[in-house]
Amino acid sequence: MIPFGARLIGQTEKSLNALLATVLADSGLTGEQWVALRLTGLFDGGGDLAAHIRDRARFSDPGPLLAALADRGLVRADRLTGEGRAFLGRTGRRIDALTAPVWERVSPDDAAGAERALNAVLEGTRAVLAAGPARGATAGA
Repeated sequence: MIPFGARLIGQTEKSLNALLATVLADSGLTGEQWVALRLTGLFDGGGDLAAHIRDRARFSDPGPLLAALADRGLVRADRLTGEGRAFLGRTGRRIDALTAPVWERVSPDDAAGAERALNAVLEGTRAVLAAGPARGATAGA
């Protein structure tokens, strides 16, 4: 068993990304494009979509991702198109079906604890990034 920490979170993310890649393999979308599409679907229209994606996904330049999604007819004027919503829904259902056995292995109590722990890690990571990554590091570490 891997102890809770960056290694466990990293390996979990890599495994989940591998499952995502199997779903996206026949779609022509990359994992980063999928993330940009999902974040576009969550965008409330306030502010700049590229900044919204950059802040949440930590992509340095989401412009090319959005351009690729627009070229495919999935995004227009900072919004999902009808085709984009349909693709998001269809692909989301495929991801849910593939990952259902993963989530079924986790008890509700463990899921609640993991949710609290991962949100604390996320909040802490965002705080370190906001302060500047060098400030979160110890000299000589």
